[in-house]
Amino acid sequence: MQNQSLLTLKQQLATAIRMLEKEQHIDFNGHFSVRVPETEYIFINAAAASRKTVTEYDIITIDLNGEIIEGNGTPPNEYPLHTEIYKRRNDIQAIVHTHPRWSTLFTIANVPLRPVIIQGAVLGEIPVFPKSQSISSTDIANELTDQLSEHQVILLKAHGAVVTGDNIMETFVRSIFLEENACRQYMASQMGDAHSLDEEEVRSTKEFIWQKKNIQKVWDYYVSNLSTI
Repeated sequence: MQNQSLLTLKQQLATAIRMLEKEQHIDFNGHFSVRVPETEYIFINAAAASRKTVTEYDIITIDLNGEIIEGNGTPPNEYPLHTEIYKRRNDIQAIVHTHPRWSTLFTIANVPLRPVIIQGAVLGEIPVFPKSQSISSTDIANELTDQLSEHQVILLKAHGAVVTGDNIMETFVRSIFLEENACRQYMASQMGDAHSLDEEEVRSTKEFIWQKKNIQKVWDYYVSNLSTI
């Protein structure tokens, strides 16, 4: 991959982080990474960078042991969350750790998060990591990776969420769908029963929604709402 393509990848990562901050999925914490194609490295936002104003210049390159390869700054304290998942899941190309309000609320209340809207159909089964602590060591990161198993999303008890995908755009959209589904489930529960989609509805809506053109449409919508910095 040429340098221009790598720069574009960094820019896309920075854009995704700013959009997640705008949507209150992350704040002064939170981190997003992506594999650097044809290498054993990843791009990730520097720990000290403001998530609200992050640019490609705040994206650093580290290896899967957390060593800095290129860039200014240090990786987030929870970088093992990313590196240990990448080591075990070759199918995953991008990872975001968010602190979403509605999704996290379900882990505090010990209420299962279920697919209640069609966007929720793409999330699959969502396990909950039972330990409320920083994922800042390889030991705890490996426990998290065990619990994630073959899933795409995992909630962290009273902490947040880890969302994965084939690329930055897909991972971002999955995070949006996770929080929207959680919000709708909570709101419906205040009115009575929050009904889940049945198995056939999950299958058919997932096939319809999780298409490249629809993922692009969601991405473009949030980009259009993002103020230029």
